[in-house]
Amino acid sequence: MDSLVGRIAELEKDAARPDFWSDAAKANVSIRELKKLKAQTGPYQELQKELKETEDFLEILGEEEADSLRHLEADLDKFAAKLEHLEFQKLLGGPADRNSAILSINAGAGGTESCDWVAMLLRMYTRWSQDQRYRVEMIDRLVGEEAGVKNVTLLVEGEFAYGYLKSERGVHRLVRISPFDANKRRHTSFASVDVIPEVEEDIKIEVKPEDIRIDVFRSGGKGGQGVNTTDSAVRITHLPTGVVVQCQNERSQIKNRDTAMKVLKSRLYEKEIKKKEAEAQKAYHQKQEIAWGSQIRSYVLHPYNLVKDHRTNHETSNATGVLDGNLTPFLEAYLRWAK
Repeated sequence: MDSLVGRIAELEKDAARPDFWSDAAKANVSIRELKKLKAQTGPYQELQKELKETEDFLEILGEEEADSLRHLEADLDKFAAKLEHLEFQKLLGGPADRNSAILSINAGAGGTESCDWVAMLLRMYTRWSQDQRYRVEMIDRLVGEEAGVKNVTLLVEGEFAYGYLKSERGVHRLVRISPFDANKRRHTSFASVDVIPEVEEDIKIEVKPEDIRIDVFRSGGKGGQGVNTTDSAVRITHLPTGVVVQCQNERSQIKNRDTAMKVLKSRLYEKEIKKKEAEAQKAYHQKQEIAWGSQIRSYVLHPYNLVKDHRTNHETSNATGVLDGNLTPFLEAYLRWAK
């Protein structure tokens, strides 16, 4: 903590120099670092202040003042809850855990059923993100032929968004009575979720112009008047790695190109992180088939209600609550398990 406070003092002293903004790029990097460090140390400093005030209050409090003691007990319970939350955040210590997240959902085995399952997962993650006060931006979406969504990519902006959502990477399985089956039979659907950190501006990811191919095309699916009538959608292919990203959310081709390039850099950054992890662990995890036997979590809506994570064994019978965005217990269980 002392080293972080010292670094904050250095950055604040540097920011006070008259020529600080003469190099705008360098200044912005320093400001981002300062904000990040203050976000790390601020909650601890606030708790230290609260603890000092409590200790001072105890020194002047008489034993006969029972009402004040009960009030103090309630304050200590709140203090303990805040401390536990900060202790838990220590699990989010990965190199990109504080970053925003780029989350993609793709339909797997199951046809229309799986497309509808993607739409349900999209709603679940959107609601969870909104509950966390994160900003959600849809980057790309391809609707299903009959219903639902074939694939969708979201940008979830906010501190620790990636740290929490990285646990969702894998195959998700749904068991229910199909609303598309006239005979009301039980169906199993699959969808895969991929999560990568958004690359911050001060992280240098070099993308050479000769290494990419940019294609423009007309946006598909439902949209506004200008979305489907102009070649505004952009697809970028990174030739050395084969990574392909696209964006068709905006009417402006320039905005879609900028967003697609941001996603491409994030995917290349994630590949580099995985490469280093593989070298350190001497293991490489192949992508699993989006089908039976490869799921990380099951959501059963018939003949009973159960959501179970197959890695941590964390489960709940409140499947409706989970699909409404109550995901945090599963995310926290994974972080503790992974640690």
